[in-house]
Amino acid sequence: MMTDDQGYGDIGAHGNPYLKTPHIETIGEQGIEMTHFFSYPNCSASRAALLTGRYPYRTGVTAVTQVDHFMNNSEVTIAEILKDNGYRTGIFGKWHLGDNTPMRPLDQGFQEVLVHKGGGIGQAAGPKGNSYFDPILEHNGNPKKYEGYCDDIFTNATLDFISQKEKKPFFAYLATNLPHFPLQVPDARAEPYRKMGLHEDNALTYGMIDNIDYNVGRVLDKLKTLGIEDNTIVIFLSDNGPRHRRTKNDSYPGRWVANLRGTKTSVYDAGIRVPFYVKWPEKIKAVRQTANMGAIIDLYPTLLDAANIDAPKDVHIDGESLLPLWTKNVSDNLKERDFVVQMHYGPTPFKYMHFALRTPKYKLVSPHNFPHGIVHQPTDFELKNVLKNLELYDVENDPSERINIAKNHPKIVDEMLSRYENWFDEVTEEREAKGVQKIHLGTAVQPHVTLSRFDWGGPRVISRFDYGGPRVIEDNQLGFWGVKTEAGKYKVIFDLPEIESDCIAHLKYNTIHLSQAIKVGQKQVVFETVELPAGEGNFHAYIKMDRLPFGPHFVDIIKLN
Repeated sequence: MMTDDQGYGDIGAHGNPYLKTPHIETIGEQGIEMTHFFSYPNCSASRAALLTGRYPYRTGVTAVTQVDHFMNNSEVTIAEILKDNGYRTGIFGKWHLGDNTPMRPLDQGFQEVLVHKGGGIGQAAGPKGNSYFDPILEHNGNPKKYEGYCDDIFTNATLDFISQKEKKPFFAYLATNLPHFPLQVPDARAEPYRKMGLHEDNALTYGMIDNIDYNVGRVLDKLKTLGIEDNTIVIFLSDNGPRHRRTKNDSYPGRWVANLRGTKTSVYDAGIRVPFYVKWPEKIKAVRQTANMGAIIDLYPTLLDAANIDAPKDVHIDGESLLPLWTKNVSDNLKERDFVVQMHYGPTPFKYMHFALRTPKYKLVSPHNFPHGIVHQPTDFELKNVLKNLELYDVENDPSERINIAKNHPKIVDEMLSRYENWFDEVTEEREAKGVQKIHLGTAVQPHVTLSRFDWGGPRVISRFDYGGPRVIEDNQLGFWGVKTEAGKYKVIFDLPEIESDCIAHLKYNTIHLSQAIKVGQKQVVFETVELPAGEGNFHAYIKMDRLPFGPHFVDIIKLN
């Protein structure tokens, strides 16, 4: 069970003065809480790391939108391996690694799929007007409207999946989109926190976490009722820290962060240290807590280890198995280790920019107030300034990362920086060799593809995350989609934004260029029959009004033959 933007401080037992999370904490009471477990500071990177056991840069994932979240389809996920070894596999909630083939969960090993599109319900991935209440979700690749609250819907589907009377073991990935923005929750959940006098954003967030805890309890009860509790591994964690604001030290008034520094998207510990609980009554003694450093890349090798399944021999796995620690309290492989995170926007990583290298004892940090603005190659002057201002913390004795000791320990800084440089060169080389994953059009498994602004690529899209300026999506309204096409006839439909004057719709792909007149107030443009060749390229769909083109909200591409 993975939550979305739930910080380390969003647990009752972590000193939160408002929240109670008894069902989540029960997992640790019956097994182990890893108090120093680390993830990535954003959604897609953490999910790619969880599913592959590899650093996200290797997989193609750099950030959370506009092709940066596309995981390469050559990655071998934990779901693929378990499926091939006799497990039933299901995902319920958030995927966020590509909505179209060959990147969907259906393409990456999951047999039963109920997910929302993009990075969250209500985002540009669609459908338009979608809400946490009565949402339209994707069930095994088909959109369907559901009744109820999203977290309850995803949990209901999980309970149905694990209750199926088959002899096969199962792998269930319940990845709720709570407490991610927008802050939408039944009033009955938020009201007790309002009565405490909390800031409205905190009341809504804590109401969402209260709903999570309720559904965790439902899952635990179901395992008990089915009589499979003892031999089921149950893991609870979050994908990254809490979202307070977009800068490293800001927070909502009254938000409890367990005295950790930072926020979601920050490489300080509040951005990457997450709640983590595991139980497996048949194998794990209830030792309550361990301070050994674990990381999200460790879950892949750990689960394969537990299932006695070999990892693929031709894939480099970055994580370490935690099973010896969990079952025998042996942690030799965890005592001296590095875990590296880096956070930026855009498809190109830049060395030295906003990273952290963490060991059990020390943490080297390259801070940045606006990681969303790291979209251009920094100048040498900027890089020299970054290197001159690296920070070092003794996180064993200073968990709040308040005392920068870099100037007192230049040798440690230099050694850790060299290890980071080697890491960066290795993981980015693998990614660059593969390139950005393309969306496939006209396949038998997905003959109807919907392209959204969420998956745009191109320079105008990236430039909206430029240094320092306000992040207004409407400022840059044009991108394109990298695609691979099957030859054939297609119907192409543009879903238009508001059209205020007569203009022209354009469709371009390699040597094809079609156009069609649009009238004021028109809602759609339909190209009834478009002959697309087999090939690869950038698919452009745009509206020309005056001189500056802009894009449709959605483009539906339907294979006719």
